[in-house]
Amino acid sequence: MIHTVEKRDGRIVGYNEEKIKAAIRKAMLATEIGEDESLIQKISDRIGMTGEERMTVEEIQDRVEFELMKSARKDVAKRYIAYRDQRSIARRAKTRDMFLEIINAKNNDITRENANMNTDSPAGMMMKFSTETTKPFVDDYLLSPKVKEAVKNNYIHIHDKDYYPTKSLTCVQHPLDNILTNGFVAGHGESRPAKRIETASVIACISLETAQNEMHGGQSIPAFDFYLAPYVRSSYIEEIKNLEDLTGEDLKHLYNKELKDFIKKDLSSLQGDERIVQHAVNKTVERVHQAMEAFIHNMNTIHSRGGNQVVFSSINYGTDISAEGRCVIREILNSTYEGVGNGTTAIFPIQIWKKKRGVSYLPEDPNYDLYKLACKVSARRFFPNFLNLDASFNLSDDWNPQDPKRYVHEVATMGCRTRVFENRFGEKTSIGRGNLSFTTINIVRLAIECMDIEDQKLRIDKFFEKLDQVLEITAIQLDERFQFQKTALAKQFPLVMGSLWNNASILKPNDTIEKVINQGTLGIGFIGLAEALIALTGKHHGESEFAQELGLKIVTYMRDRANEFSNRFGHNYSILATPAEGLSGRFTKIDKKRFGIIPGVTDKNYYTNSNHVPVYYHCSPRHKAKIEAPYHDLTRGGHIFYVEIDGDATHNEEAIMQIVDLMDQYNLGYGSVNHNRNHCPKCGYENAAKDEQNCPKCGTQFETIQRITGYLVGTTDRWNSGKLAELHDRIVHT
Repeated sequence: MIHTVEKRDGRIVGYNEEKIKAAIRKAMLATEIGEDESLIQKISDRIGMTGEERMTVEEIQDRVEFELMKSARKDVAKRYIAYRDQRSIARRAKTRDMFLEIINAKNNDITRENANMNTDSPAGMMMKFSTETTKPFVDDYLLSPKVKEAVKNNYIHIHDKDYYPTKSLTCVQHPLDNILTNGFVAGHGESRPAKRIETASVIACISLETAQNEMHGGQSIPAFDFYLAPYVRSSYIEEIKNLEDLTGEDLKHLYNKELKDFIKKDLSSLQGDERIVQHAVNKTVERVHQAMEAFIHNMNTIHSRGGNQVVFSSINYGTDISAEGRCVIREILNSTYEGVGNGTTAIFPIQIWKKKRGVSYLPEDPNYDLYKLACKVSARRFFPNFLNLDASFNLSDDWNPQDPKRYVHEVATMGCRTRVFENRFGEKTSIGRGNLSFTTINIVRLAIECMDIEDQKLRIDKFFEKLDQVLEITAIQLDERFQFQKTALAKQFPLVMGSLWNNASILKPNDTIEKVINQGTLGIGFIGLAEALIALTGKHHGESEFAQELGLKIVTYMRDRANEFSNRFGHNYSILATPAEGLSGRFTKIDKKRFGIIPGVTDKNYYTNSNHVPVYYHCSPRHKAKIEAPYHDLTRGGHIFYVEIDGDATHNEEAIMQIVDLMDQYNLGYGSVNHNRNHCPKCGYENAAKDEQNCPKCGTQFETIQRITGYLVGTTDRWNSGKLAELHDRIVHT
């Protein structure tokens, strides 16, 4: 006897014979003879009594077909079979239409979900085919009913859901020194330890590319200057040895000569050892510059993920004050300033300057000259961004200026904004760690559902009640994904679990990764604080002190609940200021369809990223910094502060320095500056004209560099409708 039925989406429900009767009756009514109630009852009774205790929908429908074919009503059997076929075709039609859009390279939000991915290429198409067919599998078989319901009702968005079945992790900060010193095995190739700067540069690229193919998020090097510095010295020694071979002299006493800096100088007035050392320095600087050029070039041309996407890469630097480290910093900045190819701005790696008092920020600091150069480069090339190591939440008690490995205790970030530093299960560091997965809450939806409550206090209380429920579901979902991820075997991620992830050396190839992945974080993100506040109070936090107080109360509540979840589930939960790209328009589209156009809330094609002041709101950089700064301490899973500046910033590094000063004054953790930059791919001409489409010198169409969520794109052709609408609304702050 049938008791329960397994539906197509995996849910188990009670058996209901009325559904069988209704289906047979519908088929009968489509025939000339019409319905036969006694036959309907006879067939439904037989199926219900003779079936297994649990059966699938398909198994039951097969039994209905069999019973109808045995009966005298073959005409009904034919209609029933045709009806099943039509239903099956209807279920497949949505997938068919979606595939055709990908095949025909249509420019829509499905094919433009990620501006860094070329879905028009064959590899990109294959990626989207896989992505769009994997997501329903996750919904049907890997999500618990409450979680699935929350996704369906637009309360939460599970990021990188297409990668869910692979058990991959999001991102990692590479301990590059481990790879450069020991080498590594990746796929069918093997990398030996580096000996010179050129090799170190290439290995850094290979490490980032290989890990990208094992993970669904970004790759970052947390201390690029410290890691490559030893290979500047080894290359210098190699140049001294070349002179030994040339002259026949013994110059070993110059191998480890202390150098104040690696700067090219004219040799004509120099003699003896001084001339030899400077010659070696000049050659070394040339090699370092070429190695940095190659690194940037490779990171913009090496493809990963089947060949449809360049590596989503970041590098952090700025606090190595050794001559060798300064050489690396200077030449990566010089190479970035020059651009790639015909002077084009490099999209990757996202570069991040580590600002630190006593090291790289004040005029008396040893790396202040390089900080000024970084600001000059950022004024032309958008990078580097700026990470504030002096922010109260970025400080570490273990940081010591005399420690040659002090970078271990410096926070590093991914270019988009992801931050991993605090750790309940090991050392407080960014290195060898990353985010495991993250899910974003649509707090605008929660606020909209409370708008009918006239009393403001009751309205806000109801919002927090709803927020608490969705936070609970989100924490459960992230734990469920963690429980699934931890069953992966170390051999599935040969580089990440062989050379990169913290403590992964304890794992054997057939061990699960459970013992080590708790070093990572689980991110609870949010989107649309501004719109949620408008729904609750009538104004956003940039224009109302009351709204700002409420905004901070909301995100503080989320932070406190994340800490509770960390204790209850035994994970590193953190709150993330979500870098919404495809999501910003998706949430809005669904809410607009359900609730209509609500002024200030659903009247645009996007929700504002995380806790940002709306892009359309006119205010000064100082006001924006004052409003957004308190949220950085609350969102330790990642955050970013943006300022839009007008005009040509190329020769105005002072404007960049003023923004970094604001970060220092207001305790902001991470920030960047956006400005307009046009580049002619044919003749290399550049300007900052806003509405100019073509090069005034040769007439070629300009490439216009824009920042989308944290990374750059050279064209808006791959932007989805939500981000294009947001771009159109952006106003300058200075």
